[in-house]
Amino acid sequence: MKSFLIACFFVPLAMAAQPTIYAIEPVPNQQVSYLGNLAEGSFLDDLSWAWNSSNACFPETQKSKFTGKHVFFTGIIPKYSEITVTVIPNDPTANFSIYAYEIGANSNALVPDLPSCIRCEADHKQERNFRGREPQDHTRKVTNLVAINTPYRMVIGVTGADGLEEGEFTLLVETKSK
Repeated sequence: MKSFLIACFFVPLAMAAQPTIYAIEPVPNQQVSYLGNLAEGSFLDDLSWAWNSSNACFPETQKSKFTGKHVFFTGIIPKYSEITVTVIPNDPTANFSIYAYEIGANSNALVPDLPSCIRCEADHKQERNFRGREPQDHTRKVTNLVAINTPYRMVIGVTGADGLEEGEFTLLVETKSK
C-alpha cells in the first residue's frame, strides 16, 4: 500500500544573498508532497553548466525552457533507493520544467557552480509528440535518481520556461527501496 505524506513547510538552508534551498526528506517506500511557488525562486544568469559534458543535464537548444525563476530542494537519497520526482503546476497551462542532479552526500554544490555531478535528469515541455511515448500533460517528471551502496545528495530545480516568474506547484518525491 502506498502512503502519501504531505509536508507544506520548508526549511530554508541558505542565506538571503544566496538562492533559497528547501530541505526535503525522502521517506522509503512513500510519496512525500511539498508545495511551492516560482516567485520564491531566483533567476540563473548562466545555464551553461547544464550542457557541460560533466553534467549533461539538458542541451543548449532547450535552454529557453529553463529561463524562469528556479526554486531549489535538496535531500539525501538513502542507499538502496530509487527516487522519482514530479512537479505539478496548479495552473495546467503554465509551462514548467524540472531537473535533478546527484552529488556526494556531503557536497553542497549548487548550479550554476556545478563542476560535475554523478547524474542529472531533466524534463520539459516537448514541442511535438514522439512515437512510442504518451502525449505530455502539464506535469514534468524525472526518474532514475538512484543510490546503490552509498547515499547521495539530490538537488532538484523547479523552473519555468521563457522567463516564467510565478506559479504555484506541488512537488512529489517518491522513494522506492530496492
